[in-house]
Amino acid sequence: MRNLVAAFALMAAPAMATEMTIEVEGYANGTITIDLLEDVAPGHVARLKEIADAGRYDGVAFHRVIEGFMAQTGDVQFGNTNANYDARRAGTGSSGLADLTQEFSDINFDRGVVGMARKGNSVDTANSQFFIMFQEGAFLNGQYTVIGTVTNGMDIVDQIKRGHPRTGAITGKPDVMKKVTITE
Repeated sequence: MRNLVAAFALMAAPAMATEMTIEVEGYANGTITIDLLEDVAPGHVARLKEIADAGRYDGVAFHRVIEGFMAQTGDVQFGNTNANYDARRAGTGSSGLADLTQEFSDINFDRGVVGMARKGNSVDTANSQFFIMFQEGAFLNGQYTVIGTVTNGMDIVDQIKRGHPRTGAITGKPDVMKKVTITE
């Protein structure tokens, strides 16, 4: 009987989520916590974990930030402010790993939703870059892979330094992901 009760308790317990923690430094300072949706986009979440575990997201700039839309980061090739930062090329690089096949879902791009960026209109080209929505963007629904949702620190996201109104390009020193960790 005791084993039966223990089995039911395990079934009733919520599954542990994969969580990304981003320490932001710059104009905005603080921590953003994201619940990664490994059941929705397992390949993309595995990629983020691989890059974060290797420390390659540490020091990477928020290179494209558009008021009322989103904040984009994750260019480990040209966006690392600790090593090879190139403001003109930030956003054009990748991780050096193969591009990912899309993992579209029916999750809407609402405020706080995190999606994978890709190269232009090519669907299967997500690699290392991702973006966090400032507000709803229904035109992205079904077009980009959703990888998570902000569960804490949306006030920090709201403080990230904005770029050019149309392009999102940052002038001067960008905000950076000082440290990124992923826990399961």
